[in-house]
Amino acid sequence: MRGWRREIAGLVLPVACGGCGRPRTELCEECAAALAMAPRRVRPAPEPAGLPVVHATVPYGNAVRAMLLAHKERGALGLAGALGGALAAAVRAGTGQPGGAGPLLLVPVPSARRATAARGHDPARRIAVAASAELRRGGAEARVLTVLRQRRAVADQAGLGARERQANLAGALMVVKGGRGLLDGGRVVLVDDLLTTGSSLAEAARAVRAAGYSSGGAGPSGSGGAAGLRAAVVAASPSAFELNRN
Repeated sequence: MRGWRREIAGLVLPVACGGCGRPRTELCEECAAALAMAPRRVRPAPEPAGLPVVHATVPYGNAVRAMLLAHKERGALGLAGALGGALAAAVRAGTGQPGGAGPLLLVPVPSARRATAARGHDPARRIAVAASAELRRGGAEARVLTVLRQRRAVADQAGLGARERQANLAGALMVVKGGRGLLDGGRVVLVDDLLTTGSSLAEAARAVRAAGYSSGGAGPSGSGGAAGLRAAVVAASPSAFELNRN
């Protein structure tokens, strides 16, 4: 019911830009342009063990931060299209143009169930769906697979440092029963809206590997990821861009 209320509210409440608050537009031209950057590989420091190669489109801050929070926490669901376009660009940067070894399988990192219930929607999944549609419009075979689930409760990540987040999430995710077979024959890309410490993506990668996934491709030397496993996010902390060591 909460999700329906959010959808209806978006139709009847006054609209303001999710990035800067400008009235009468859900996303102004200037804030939309902030999402239209060339994606780059990003690496947090310290880099958690097992983190796959991650690409992000924009640094997290200012209008981008406001847009992600408006979509995630305030139910500005109309921003999913623009955010999904930025995520699609990051996926392309990490996997190449259409073609390759099988379809692109976008696997969202799940939020805690209580967080999803409180928000009334799953922001990572919603952005992933928009990204897969954008990728298909560009000629790629892409779809979203929601095969990751939390196997135990985790604490709120807010206020936790990198090591605390890693400990909090260690062993917390699993691939659902029957999900392993859905991953066969495709190029798995773990997706999320934001990378800070990399702990969530590293745990998601561990769960996918534990389920037996291997694309058979050769990952870059020193990537820390399983062969062929990739990740993409809309935004990453500015320091993760600065520490890019391509």
